[in-house]
Amino acid sequence: MTTVEQVPAQRAGGPVPIADMAARMRAVGAGLPVGDGVAVFNRVYLSVTEELERRLVGGHFADRAATGDLGARFAARYLDAVEAEAAGLRTPACWRPLFQMRRHPAVRPLQFALAGINAHIGHDLPLALVDTCRARGGGPEELEADFERIGELLTGMEERIREELMPGPDLLDVADPLTHLVGSWSLERARGGAWAAFRALWGLRAFEELAEETAEGLDATVGMAGRCLLTPLGRRGSG
Repeated sequence: MTTVEQVPAQRAGGPVPIADMAARMRAVGAGLPVGDGVAVFNRVYLSVTEELERRLVGGHFADRAATGDLGARFAARYLDAVEAEAAGLRTPACWRPLFQMRRHPAVRPLQFALAGINAHIGHDLPLALVDTCRARGGGPEELEADFERIGELLTGMEERIREELMPGPDLLDVADPLTHLVGSWSLERARGGAWAAFRALWGLRAFEELAEETAEGLDATVGMAGRCLLTPLGRRGSG
């Protein structure tokens, strides 16, 4: 039986340019069926990454180098998890629900997208923030302003998901389980929680064992939320 290994927390060496992360996402998308749950999230995330790249070039951020570094480290965590899963390696708990349910016929595309965002923001973002501060020798205060600007991009991602993946108004009903599920998860709260988790992990950085236990607990909690988001609801239009 093949030994299952844990995906590394981050790649060795310095950050990879955000353009390279976008190229890796395109490669992921090219190898997956359109309806695959990972492909659904990947399409949304690629569009956001491309917009981040445009804003970096356009000078939208106060510290372009730090934001580019954060964006690359953030994206790499998702991409490393995808590659680890494809190789049969153990992945972070937050991503396992999406990997396990990615082809379930009774899970809607919107659910796949939300589960990916939940995993990436709830778990990957705080760890990427810690990685960036460590690498640059700074602290949370140096990333806070641009973190808010990145929040604008994430809001745009949520809006794009609703536009592309939500059924039309004529198909929505307050009693529809999908309507209830969408209302149970908030991007704004997830982003606020990510910043709070980052601050907690940063404060624990001198206590390696405790910081690791806290990160593992965060991973498990985010994964549990992901499983709820991927509750099979039936095919669109089914009675």
